[in-house]
Amino acid sequence: MAKKLYVGGIPYSTTEDALKDAFSQAGTVESVAIIIDKMSGRSKGFGFVEMSTDEEAQKAIEMWHGKEFEGRTLTVNEARPMEARPPRRDFNRRNNW
Repeated sequence: MAKKLYVGGIPYSTTEDALKDAFSQAGTVESVAIIIDKMSGRSKGFGFVEMSTDEEAQKAIEMWHGKEFEGRTLTVNEARPMEARPPRRDFNRRNNW
């Protein structure tokens, strides 16, 4: 079963392909997603890497957590499930307060 990892401290110039190549050293990478800011179109400096097995995910954590990658120190750990968020306010309606 695939294991999703949170990766923080990603340099803003890093591509998903470069991150995939780095994490491939620990095993098979199922997917990579670098989170992009909607307004600026720029990387937010974190993302997610999905490894194919728990063992490969653990190896990736040991290999990359606290290590330098393209000039920045990465934080790598098991991703937590996304928490439910309250609905966003609709700022397009009049008198919504």
